[in-house]
Amino acid sequence: MSFITMISIIGIALGVTALITVLSVMNGFQKEIRGQLLNVAPHAEIGYYDNSNGLGWQNLREIVKDKKEVLASAPYISDQALLANAGEVRGVQIRGILPSEEKNVVDYGKDMPAGSFDSLKPGNFDIILGEGLAQALGAEVGGKVTVITPEGNVTPAGVVPRLKQFNVVGLVKTGVYEVDNSLAMTHIQDAQVLYRLGENFGGLRLKLADPQNAPSFTANLIPPSKKYSIWVRDWTFNNRSYFEAVELEKRMMFIILTLIIAVAAFNLVSSLVMAVTEKQADIAILRTLGLAPSGVMKIFMVQGAFAGFFGTLIGVVCGVLLGWNVGKIVAFFEKIFGVHLINSQIYFIDYLPSDVNMRDVAVISCISLGLAFLATLYPSWRAAKTQPAEALRYE
Repeated sequence: MSFITMISIIGIALGVTALITVLSVMNGFQKEIRGQLLNVAPHAEIGYYDNSNGLGWQNLREIVKDKKEVLASAPYISDQALLANAGEVRGVQIRGILPSEEKNVVDYGKDMPAGSFDSLKPGNFDIILGEGLAQALGAEVGGKVTVITPEGNVTPAGVVPRLKQFNVVGLVKTGVYEVDNSLAMTHIQDAQVLYRLGENFGGLRLKLADPQNAPSFTANLIPPSKKYSIWVRDWTFNNRSYFEAVELEKRMMFIILTLIIAVAAFNLVSSLVMAVTEKQADIAILRTLGLAPSGVMKIFMVQGAFAGFFGTLIGVVCGVLLGWNVGKIVAFFEKIFGVHLINSQIYFIDYLPSDVNMRDVAVISCISLGLAFLATLYPSWRAAKTQPAEALRYE
């Protein structure tokens, strides 16, 4: 086996390894972040476009109560506000919840660092803060924070911001940095008072048996006669742009790394062309012994295919092993060098996930073998065109 052939095999192996590893990491990110988002976001939401008739959330529940896909539902109110404490001010999302119902819709209420959803009592203006938000404000359970709403009170001196003190009765940790640093929950009745909503509410949050089926479920949930009065959206609505960006990155990385395999595979062209040149006399002898041009072509195609297969096999084995263990390897080097590569403030998670998809492995293997096969065609055709008399003239 020539040196150039060895380089081609190594190049194919490295390209396949890199492609499998990168796609495994991208798959891992998608899977982990989807899981994180589904832990904190409702699988679906439903509400009125205009609730001037003062219909209660129980009316919305009538629409979903007989749907086998719906495991639980809970009413909510959601609006913006500022929270202030000890000189610190943070913008937050105030969510008014009904504790007895909310605990059935989300999972993070089961294991809170302090307090529970049941700590929220109507009329007491209690509040539960995200753990990161509480740290940023310097707030503790048992203390108070000031809520400043966007709508102010009109006075002779002008518009004065509406302020209300809330009692901190609990802390919640979802594991998603953005949520833990911006979420504040209070009882739905206190939220109605705070935002002067009367009996109005924001909507109904749904927990589904199969969150992945949420888009098709919500598309058929509302009867045609009510589609202009009731809105519905699934968990992908607020996160569609993010997942589309990740999918686009995955496709681009696939294309770029496939080009690396292509470059390595087409190194076989030069390797086989050199082999054809060196073996001109041998080819001529075989031809004079009766070997057909197609037989000569098959010899060099098999030689090139062997190099492609061997490189692909090495790449698949190394890629799968690396894909399974890349998280541990990165964590090891982070510990050795004292650095942290994955920032949870940016990526929602603080570790490198990986999910080896065997379908991806099969596709990558087929592409690698296909490119290697294409690389054998020209040298094999050139070998088959060898004229015995011309090749043996100077032998």
